Amino acid sequence: MSTTESRDAEGEQVAPITQQIERAYSTIGVTKAHRYIMGMVLLGVFFDAIEQNSVGITGPLIKSYWGLQTGEIGFLNTITFTATALGRVVTGFVADRFGRRTLLMINLMIFAAGSLLCALAPDYAVLAIGRFIVGYGLGGEISVAVVLVAEFFAAKHRGTAVGLVNVTAAGFGNMLAPAFGVLVFTLVPGPEGWRWVFGLLFIPALLVIYYRRYIPETPRFLASRGQVDKANDVISRLAQGKLRGSIHADAFLAKAGEVVVPAGAQRGSWMDVLRGAYRRRTILLCVAVACSYAAQISMLTLMPTILVASGYDINKSLWFTLIMQSGSLVGAIAAAVFASRWPRKRTLTIAAIVGVAAGLAMAFLSSSIVLIIVFGWLFNFAVIILNTTIWLFAPEQYPTRIRGFGASIIMAMGSLSGGLFPLITGMVFDASGLWGMFGLLAMLFVLLGIVVQFPPETFGKPLEEDDLVTVVH
Repeated sequence: MSTTESRDAEGEQVAPITQQIERAYSTIGVTKAHRYIMGMVLLGVFFDAIEQNSVGITGPLIKSYWGLQTGEIGFLNTITFTATALGRVVTGFVADRFGRRTLLMINLMIFAAGSLLCALAPDYAVLAIGRFIVGYGLGGEISVAVVLVAEFFAAKHRGTAVGLVNVTAAGFGNMLAPAFGVLVFTLVPGPEGWRWVFGLLFIPALLVIYYRRYIPETPRFLASRGQVDKANDVISRLAQGKLRGSIHADAFLAKAGEVVVPAGAQRGSWMDVLRGAYRRRTILLCVAVACSYAAQISMLTLMPTILVASGYDINKSLWFTLIMQSGSLVGAIAAAVFASRWPRKRTLTIAAIVGVAAGLAMAFLSSSIVLIIVFGWLFNFAVIILNTTIWLFAPEQYPTRIRGFGASIIMAMGSLSGGLFPLITGMVFDASGLWGMFGLLAMLFVLLGIVVQFPPETFGKPLEEDDLVTVVH
């Protein structure tokens, strides 16, 4: 019997389970249950994004409070993003074995605990430990959220759904983070206002944890484990828009006997992402995301400090940064729209060209604060289109058995680059000013535009599968 087809009791062909899931998703569309799942995911990543920006927001106050050097503030950012990379790799590995839903809950709990520790930190060392914990939970949660969302939608809606994750995180989260800082510092003035930035992020995280308990496991993961009945139950809940209580199970997935899970189908080796055709995809997208995150995090981390060093007070610097970050929101929305209309590689190429232009304009044409804001806005617009599209592109490159780990490796490389590259751009800025810093970032966009031409295009296609789980009679 072929692993790509089977026959029911009457001898009729039965499509592979993965094709049945895609067909069911296309039939039921987007329901109330989908919207609930998206709401709980988006609330979490929104606060994740604000927390990711918190070092840049609180850096000047922490530096003054403990008499730190600029390099020590930079280290807080580095340790956060290094832990984020570790969290993504570990979470991806575990999620491919135990499921997406469980890890989505655990990582948000870790994130919340880290935020509370940062708020109560008695010294710099404890704050650094808190940032490591925050980074680990943050990285794991966002990476598994992207995979989970991708696995709940048909090809027609998947691009927009995953795009909305970054609309909320890189768009609203990054843009509103400076406003959150201004609000906190206005309500809680004084040298310890930075503690409230961390502490107030703990409360909403607990509420999201509570309501996320209703999110089910993805049918694709359940099917990859041969749990067809459970997968059918979840699809029925999606179709009826009801994640809680009793339902009537519809036969979206055919079951003509027993489920056979051939050797190797149930668990993929983590090394598979570096073997065969997957190795090339992994390496190319790791390079691409390293370039985009290096540019994004350098901008997020250094712009408030650059503006303060230029003579603006912290609140004014944060407002200028907020205006520039509004480009992230528009870029994320644009990427979500493009995801359902344009091929991935076309979107990435055009955004890379815009990023090069914005970077060079920041480098050589920014003679006033107005031009810095305008070109900074355009820079953020381009880089968030790149990040959002890579977030979507990455899980589409792998089958379910290694999708979590493959996507996490790519996103982890982005976190590592985001943690380490601001150290380089900071030194370049000290030596050469804006022209050196943004000239370097423009060159990263050139490299990104080249490497994204080589992975396979996935626009409009169902998620890739091995089709090894087959229903037979």
